[in-house]
Amino acid sequence: MERRFSVRETLETVSDLTPEQLDRYIRAGVVQPVQSQDGPLFREIDIARLSLIVDLAEGYHLNDEAMALVMSLLDQLHGLHGDMRALLDAVAQEPPETRARLSHTIHEVRVILRR
Repeated sequence: MERRFSVRETLETVSDLTPEQLDRYIRAGVVQPVQSQDGPLFREIDIARLSLIVDLAEGYHLNDEAMALVMSLLDQLHGLHGDMRALLDAVAQEPPETRARLSHTIHEVRVILRR
């Protein structure tokens, strides 16, 4: 079972994260804690996101709207990465002649797209 972090544990774990920032990020939908009878709980992925958010906020001085946009784009990129991994795994299971044909076609399409 995945570990869950309380608000206090989250603030202790994520350097430079203040309670006010955490509330803002929750309201902005940048992180979505799991609600429990003991209050909000944060997953390990939330801790990683919050660490990244704090680094971005400090390094680039992004406001909440820009932060939500950046995190949305990162989520989309991560989703596309998973899709690409699944596609590559599926192609790897095809016979060699199919893989060669696909490789050739992909190369041709990329050449066309670069023009």
